[in-house]
Amino acid sequence: MDDKLYFYRAKVISVYDGDTCTVHIDLGLKMWVHSEKIRLSRINAPEMRGPEKEQGRQSRDYLRGLILGKNILLQTQKDQQGKYGRYLGEIWLEIDGQWQNVNDMLVQNGFAEYKDY
Repeated sequence: MDDKLYFYRAKVISVYDGDTCTVHIDLGLKMWVHSEKIRLSRINAPEMRGPEKEQGRQSRDYLRGLILGKNILLQTQKDQQGKYGRYLGEIWLEIDGQWQNVNDMLVQNGFAEYKDY
């Protein structure tokens, strides 16, 4: 495994839009980071304002239904934050005993698209 990738247990406490959420992160050894904003990496969801508003709401609601209040696995890259100071990450959710990549699920279900940034 790439030594620049990190995996953490986390709990999703809010979902702002289709590609941004807030989590409490378990760092191990009884250490937690609370209320950290995470930008889902590799994807872009419609905005909550402007002409994409309705699609933005649908994307946000889909993501909320998947992860809000749930325990997840957060995959981040070392010290990599986006331009708004949010950590970039992949969210993994256990569904029926299998770990599913939520970022990919958003794209596969039409709520986001892949984007390099």
